[in-house]
Amino acid sequence: MYLELLQNLGLSKNEAEIYEKLLELGEASVSTISAETNINRRNIYDVLNRMMEKGLVFPIVQKGDSSYKPVDPNKLMELLKEKESQLQKNLPDLQQLYHTTPKEDEVYVYKGLEGWKNYMRDMVRVGQPTYFIGAKGAWLDERVKYFYPQFYKETQRKKIRFYHLFDWEVRDKFPKILKYVKKDYKFLPKGYSAPGGAVDIFGDHVNIISNMRLGGFEEEDFSFTVIVNQQIADSFRVWFHYMWDFCPKIK
Repeated sequence: MYLELLQNLGLSKNEAEIYEKLLELGEASVSTISAETNINRRNIYDVLNRMMEKGLVFPIVQKGDSSYKPVDPNKLMELLKEKESQLQKNLPDLQQLYHTTPKEDEVYVYKGLEGWKNYMRDMVRVGQPTYFIGAKGAWLDERVKYFYPQFYKETQRKKIRFYHLFDWEVRDKFPKILKYVKKDYKFLPKGYSAPGGAVDIFGDHVNIISNMRLGGFEEEDFSFTVIVNQQIADSFRVWFHYMWDFCPKIK
């Protein structure tokens, strides 16, 4: 039931299976663990040793086949915090390595929820004003909106400004997005909405997003194209400002 969660927290498949089974049983011998999980007995000893090193299980020594008990699941939170602490300690060096490596022009595709998170992280990392053409309020899509508060907090910390050119339909059919962007937004004139697409520009990035609708995305496995090229981004910004200057600001 929790195997995927436990593996996402850093446990191997066998570690996750054994830990979950021990939580169910409370205590079990190697023989019982093997029977309940179908993991080879010899492998179980190796896995249990690794789990003891991580502090996830401990042995109950007794005559015959010793038993093993799981520790409180709160230990998983401790492991996460330890990893976070290690990352925070080394993050400045990793960032320096990333930023000192020459970047070439790139074109790639982000897909799905994790791709959308990467796209929002790119905005925060680049830290430049962001311009949206044909915006539709996709930040509030049910699949990604829980990530928005963290994203918004980071953009406020870095004082990143957003300039939105929304589709006209947003004004009447999806106005709730406007309270999130607060200011610096206009609407494309009637008849000039972008059908199913949008373009976002920040720094040297241009993101071309398709399969959109008001408030989100049409497809479950949505994707969008990312172009990293300073000249192309500068050109799109010029076109954005042209459109912005000729769109009246409507309250």
